[in-house]
Amino acid sequence: MTTPRIRSTENLHILLWLIKDTCWVQGYELLGVSMIIPTISVAIFLTIRTRKVKEEFIHNLAVVFWLCANSVWMVGEFFYNDSTRPYAVIFFALGLITLAVHYIPKWTERFRKVKE
Repeated sequence: MTTPRIRSTENLHILLWLIKDTCWVQGYELLGVSMIIPTISVAIFLTIRTRKVKEEFIHNLAVVFWLCANSVWMVGEFFYNDSTRPYAVIFFALGLITLAVHYIPKWTERFRKVKE
């Protein structure tokens, strides 16, 4: 169950994320880059706070990887002629692997039960 404090932190996180991505799409390089640290920091905070609830932890960890990928991509577009996408893909892959490690055993177990 999500506590009111966690919920308000999640809402703050959404705000930070939207500011960062709005700056990206509008080309506000300095503000966009300055939003990376607070946005990822709140994501890490949420991941640590939810570590005792596996489902929440796994999804928050995937979000941390997603934000890292998103930030690498943004920095690449701003300053490196969009050449950082291969590095961003690594973080996207880590997020997908995190979710796969969580869901594949669940799906496998569910399909086994259906066959029986």
